[in-house]
Amino acid sequence: MFQRFFGEESGATMVEYGVMVALIAAVCVAIISVLGQQVNNAFNTVSNKI
Repeated sequence: MFQRFFGEESGATMVEYGVMVALIAAVCVAIISVLGQQVNNAFNTVSNKI
């Protein structure tokens, strides 16, 4: 049973895909938060000038 569990590679592949998706999601969140702050600052600047 242990040999089959450790020898099976499909589970490892799913874990690798899960880690990759988690890293992509973390990068997207970081980019959106940085760009969101910059866009917010730009709108505030335009709003103050008006």
